Amino acid sequence: MRRILILGSTGSIGTQALDVIRERRDRFEVVGLAAGRNAELLAAQAAEFGVAHTVLAGDGGADAAEQLVRDVEADVVLNGITGSVGLGPTLAALETGRTLALANKESLIVGGDLVTALAAPGQIVPVDSEHSALAQALRSGTAAEVRRLVLTASGGPFRGRSREGLAGVTPAQALAHPTWNMGRVVTTNSATLVNKGLEVIEAHLLFDVDYDDIDVVVHPQSIVHSMVEFVDGSTIAQASPPDMRLPISLGLDWPHRVAGVGVPLDWTAAQSWTFEPLNDEAFPAVALAKQVGRAGRTYPAVFNAANEQAVDAFHEGALSFLGILDTVRRVVDAHDAPAELSRESLAEAERWARAEADRLIAAG
Repeated sequence: MRRILILGSTGSIGTQALDVIRERRDRFEVVGLAAGRNAELLAAQAAEFGVAHTVLAGDGGADAAEQLVRDVEADVVLNGITGSVGLGPTLAALETGRTLALANKESLIVGGDLVTALAAPGQIVPVDSEHSALAQALRSGTAAEVRRLVLTASGGPFRGRSREGLAGVTPAQALAHPTWNMGRVVTTNSATLVNKGLEVIEAHLLFDVDYDDIDVVVHPQSIVHSMVEFVDGSTIAQASPPDMRLPISLGLDWPHRVAGVGVPLDWTAAQSWTFEPLNDEAFPAVALAKQVGRAGRTYPAVFNAANEQAVDAFHEGALSFLGILDTVRRVVDAHDAPAELSRESLAEAERWARAEADRLIAAG
């Protein structure tokens, strides 16, 4: 029986995790829940699963979620919080020795060396479908046998468009993702490919593979979730229908598989999978993410914070779609990172990045 603490229980990751657990009460016990604002759903979840320890964090409530991690005895902490506010709970889970099932990629990306220095081998289990796929494929060989990692991207709703063709994109169009049903920020990040850029940084930090050896390929069907190419020329791919319950279940009970959690592919039906190169001119987010990843220190935090501000401005009608990455690049270029990385320097860099992004957006 694994005791599970879920952060972000009313969001997409949290509700799907509870779907996995609901039919497997003999395997998992929910011992704590933290949510943002949906008090009604949180109360219903706590009642259904018999959870005594709950937190309604709300705005600026990451400290409450962090304290919940420290106070509640759990085997696995599933961090499904959205945004860099998940850093504190991530650090708390690692410091207390819990297995961290990580869906909150921003905390790893922003925290960088602060996070990886705390993590014991195997303590972080990725829940992103791409990184779960990589973790599964990497079991086929040793680290020395890996030639490169290949992350797949659906291409989002604007796959195939030129930069000029993105000029008039609306928020409603950006939210019309062809494959995944996600929140506003993540869905918009998928449309700009910022999400894939963040995942490249995440892959580097999780698997200690150089940025030169991490590639992105567009795969619109979202069946192959990522691949590992080995030095002998063999490529191991993880394939399944797009359903986040599969990587979530692996996060909850890694390295064990949970029977019946997903529907397998129908290999008797004719189907075609395609792979295309990434258009870096139209979608420069991946190249910019590699730049800030190599720079390290507070640059990834600045990249992420500026993007969050720009995404909000886009949905409020204050910024164009192309203006999102243009703003992020200008903020990154203006940043002067401190020599030392700490929670304090990260917080200060994020405050500066958000203010600088807001200034640039207001100035037009």
